[in-house]
Amino acid sequence: METAMQPREPVPPFTRESALAKVQAAEDAWNTTDPQRVAGAYSPDTQWRNRDLHIRGRDEVIAFLTDKWNRELDYRLRKNLWAFTDDRIAVRFQYEWHDADGQWWRSYGNELWEFDTLGYMTRREASINDVAIDQADLRVTPGEGEIPTW
Repeated sequence: METAMQPREPVPPFTRESALAKVQAAEDAWNTTDPQRVAGAYSPDTQWRNRDLHIRGRDEVIAFLTDKWNRELDYRLRKNLWAFTDDRIAVRFQYEWHDADGQWWRSYGNELWEFDTLGYMTRREASINDVAIDQADLRVTPGEGEIPTW
């Protein structure tokens, strides 16, 4: 017997305040680098486009995130609300990480999110670019205001 899913606050329709809260909750979860915790924010049948990958369902999300955080070490992310409607949110983000060889990277991008009535993300589309940086150039601090511009 399958148990009914509980609402994942905040739920649509979004206001500016609830959209900001949803973005911050996503940032906080992703910064744990815990694939199970992050996957809990997505509907069981979620669909993702992440760069050139197409991911379907929570199990694929968990596998993707596990691989990601095995490669992207000391990951730190900052997200900012870009726009929102009743059941959609657009964000811009930057995250920094280093690879196994010690090279630091800054990844920039935009995400488009769509939610069901219970507040679970059913669709995520992410466009991301990476640039190699020196450790001295790190600047992403989770939870601290607007993302720096170039």
